[in-house]
Amino acid sequence: MPKIIILPHAVLCPEGAVIDAQEGKSVCEALVENDVEIEHACEMSCACTTCHVIIREGYNSLNESTEDEEDLLDAAWGLEATSRLSCQAKLGQKDITIEIPKYTINHARENH
Repeated sequence: MPKIIILPHAVLCPEGAVIDAQEGKSVCEALVENDVEIEHACEMSCACTTCHVIIREGYNSLNESTEDEEDLLDAAWGLEATSRLSCQAKLGQKDITIEIPKYTINHARENH
């Protein structure tokens, strides 16, 4: 079972965290199921960039990104070569380390 190592994020995960996740599950699903409330404004349908993460280690163990994901990522704040939409990044067998960017681009943020 792969682990997701989450680097500290001031709001979502101040201490950082290590969570166990099921192979084949999206990074976003695993985060939300483990009480890391990453934004996912489009309900994980690959229609926004609010769940953008940067894969710091283990990038090659994830599934390949689609053209739709790549097109959306072009608009993400803080884009890096190892950026992924966490709703589209499916876990492989290896552990990954992620950074959740400080900002997201969410034009329709709801107040919960």
